[in-house]
Amino acid sequence: MSWRKFDGQRIDLPIKDAVEKTIIREKELGHKLKVCIGSDSQVRGGTVEYATVIVFLREKKGGFMYIQNSRETRRMSLRERMIFEVSKSIEVAYALCDLLDKYDVELEVHADINTDPHFESNVALKEAMGYIVSMGFEFKAKPDAFASSSCADKVA
Repeated sequence: MSWRKFDGQRIDLPIKDAVEKTIIREKELGHKLKVCIGSDSQVRGGTVEYATVIVFLREKKGGFMYIQNSRETRRMSLRERMIFEVSKSIEVAYALCDLLDKYDVELEVHADINTDPHFESNVALKEAMGYIVSMGFEFKAKPDAFASSSCADKVA
């Protein structure tokens, strides 16, 4: 799976190497970083299009993101799709967590799941929260899950 920047530029390095290079560069520039990872999906016909993002937040100085897109053609329930989104985010977070610890970069995993029970995505809230927290990551859901609900949503 290939990663790209928001402007479309491909990231040719393995993602872990690219993230490490980014952290080193940003720290040398004096920025305090936080990383938020989230995924979103859109159903189009018989295809589910996913976007997973790694959002780098510079304290009081904006941010930027790396994006990975993928597709699935199998049918699934809303709950299954929400948990699949979360699993994509956790996979990336797990691959990067030792690196982020090494450089003392805070990590959050964001789920595009509404905390309001009146919304359909709420059916997966407990499972998603349990999945993320049990992996040792900080969990955020809507309306605080901007990495998934705003960033990934725009590129899915």
